[in-house]
Amino acid sequence: MSDPLTKGTPAPEFSLHKAPDAKLSLGELRGSPVILAYYPADWSPVCSDQMAIYNEMLEEFQRYGAQLIGISVDGSWCHRAFAKSRNLRFPLLADFEPKGQVSRRYGVYRQGEGVSERALFVIDRDGIIAWSHVSPIDVNPGADGILEALDGLESERPELGVH
Repeated sequence: MSDPLTKGTPAPEFSLHKAPDAKLSLGELRGSPVILAYYPADWSPVCSDQMAIYNEMLEEFQRYGAQLIGISVDGSWCHRAFAKSRNLRFPLLADFEPKGQVSRRYGVYRQGEGVSERALFVIDRDGIIAWSHVSPIDVNPGADGILEALDGLESERPELGVH
């Protein structure tokens, strides 16, 4: 693994499939904080638990105006089935082909296993990484770090406030 991108780094632009026939680019989300939740694989127990927690926290993230995006190297059809089975209400993007290209740009691709690290990035409204964290692959990082990073964004721009 290369080094994960850190605070103050411009977030690399990407456009990935959110469905077999639709893409989402990071640039489309500019103007809002973005949470990128990289995870190794749909259907694994830790990933399933992690995405379920974020689904439960979605309204809290939205109070900050933040958009949550899950990313793994699984394909869009697999994501569709996984999201439907877990009732996920946020997009899962397929870093599928070329495999792991976006994960590599963020420094969170596990070459030996061919999956993404369990990594989190909070990107500010201007497209700059405000916080990043890589968790051991078998440990669910939860949402506390994300919430602290979002609080930090709000304290830097108090005129926006949490609504």
